[in-house]
Amino acid sequence: MIDLIKKGLLAGLGLAAMTRDKAEELVKGAIEKGEISEKEGKDLVDKLLKKSEEAIKDMEMKVEGIVRKALEKMNVATKDDILEIEERIKNLEKQ
Repeated sequence: MIDLIKKGLLAGLGLAAMTRDKAEELVKGAIEKGEISEKEGKDLVDKLLKKSEEAIKDMEMKVEGIVRKALEKMNVATKDDILEIEERIKNLEKQ
């Protein structure tokens, strides 16, 4: 459920991962116009991809925190809660 919400929010915010092809396409135009060298272009592609990954990780952490707080407020049982109850049931059945 958390993953589904995170994916929806990330897609809605337009923060899908920038692919290498897309980054290279953006930089290729600048290289062709002579605005940057091929070396600078390669460095820029790497930098764009790194920034994109960092932005996605940051947003995922924020979204996960928001979702967890919302679930806590709704007083929904967590997976750990359910596992604990299952363990207690098993122990009672043994008795």
